[in-house]
Amino acid sequence: MPQARERTVPSNCTGYYHCVSRCVRRAWLCGYDKVRRKNFDYRREWVEERLLELAEAYSVSIYAYAVMSNHLHVVLKIDAQAAAGWSDEEVARRWCLVFPGSDNPEAVKKRIANIAPAPEQVALYRDRLRNLS
Repeated sequence: MPQARERTVPSNCTGYYHCVSRCVRRAWLCGYDKVRRKNFDYRREWVEERLLELAEAYSVSIYAYAVMSNHLHVVLKIDAQAAAGWSDEEVARRWCLVFPGSDNPEAVKKRIANIAPAPEQVALYRDRLRNLS
C-alpha cells in the first residue's frame, strides 16, 4: 500500500534518491509526438535549466539526470545538515529565488527583509527547502 512521502523520507534526514516523474495520458515531455504531430524537443532545455535553478535554491545536489521523451530521471542528494546551517536571511533569499512574488528586484529584497525576522516562517521555509516533495 502506498505511503505518503513525508512518512518514507523525513525532511530532517540526509539521503540519496533516484526520482522518476512520468507524463500521463500519452503526453510527451520531449521529442516528436506522433499523435499531435509536434516536436517538443525545445522543452528538454527548459527542464534542464529549471532543474539546475531549483538545485541552487533547495538543499539538493543533483548527481545525474535524464530528460526522456515521456519521463524524467533525477539522482539527487538531500543535505538536511546544510539547510540547518543556513542563516535566516539565507533561507529567505533561497525561498525568494523559487517564489519571488514579483519581477521587481526591490520588491523581492523587501520580501526577503520581511521573511528573515519571522522565525515561524523561516522554520517552515527551511523545512520545505530540504524536503524531497
